Amino acid sequence: MNVIKSRPLSRLYGNSVPVRLPCRRRNISIQRIAGSIGAEIHDVDLTLLPENPGLVQEIREAFLEHQVIFFRKQELSPESFLTFTSHFGKPVEYPFVKGIDGFPTIIQVLKQEHETINFGGIWHSDTSYFAEPPMASVLLAKEVPPFGGDTLFANQYAAYDSLSEGLKDTLSSLKAVNTSAKADASKTREDRIRDSGNSAAKESLEAVHPVVRTHPETGRKALYVNVAHTSHFEGWTEDESAPLLKFLFSHQIKPELTCRFRWDAGSIAFWDNRCVQHNPINDYHGFRRRMLRITLAGDKPR
Repeated sequence: MNVIKSRPLSRLYGNSVPVRLPCRRRNISIQRIAGSIGAEIHDVDLTLLPENPGLVQEIREAFLEHQVIFFRKQELSPESFLTFTSHFGKPVEYPFVKGIDGFPTIIQVLKQEHETINFGGIWHSDTSYFAEPPMASVLLAKEVPPFGGDTLFANQYAAYDSLSEGLKDTLSSLKAVNTSAKADASKTREDRIRDSGNSAAKESLEAVHPVVRTHPETGRKALYVNVAHTSHFEGWTEDESAPLLKFLFSHQIKPELTCRFRWDAGSIAFWDNRCVQHNPINDYHGFRRRMLRITLAGDKPR
């Protein structure tokens, strides 16, 4: 089988046809969890990846096809977690939160019993205010509340595909300004930065990206604005941008474009930041939720 990451799938399928990767999987079983996005991967021990290159390739195929993939009952140490993610990209440090002891590229995403604000509790694409936003993010659940704390994911291929041809044409030439200041204003980072932020936490970051980006591996187009970070279109005022952005923000998270994941301790979510948005639901006040997160380096959206 061809190595997926080295061969753009648009050469095989074209940009307008949904990607359906080969089903010749010998090492894993896959169960879709929603019609548009998301699948659970079963019958796999992620500590065995170094011994099985075929397993790595099959997981990557599933990741590209389903956009977010989930694993359960994975009791990984920080070292094993880092080893797993390193098979799929380059782990990088997150600028707003210090890494855990001995592992600068692994951060802790923690909401304690007394807190009411969770980390990133709004629909978003991770750090789209970077010049090169991450390729993917990976979360490993360590402690979960007895109820609540699910995470929603939304398919941005489908968000783009379901737009009218006229609006697609309008968006094709637009770029959007993305800023970390919007996350600060929404207070979704406030407590984490205060308690565990590094020296970059006080900086306001900004980047301009295409409103519609082309996935570098699949060749498919995805809507690439988000309510947490996108402030306006380049060359437009915020007031001029607001009506169209409001429509896009609502459109791209329609229920039929989403899936919802219920966490257990040992669960993992691995999502493609280039074509997926996510939203951690903040509905478990009075309980503790602790995750480990690794971010994988990306490239400049085009």
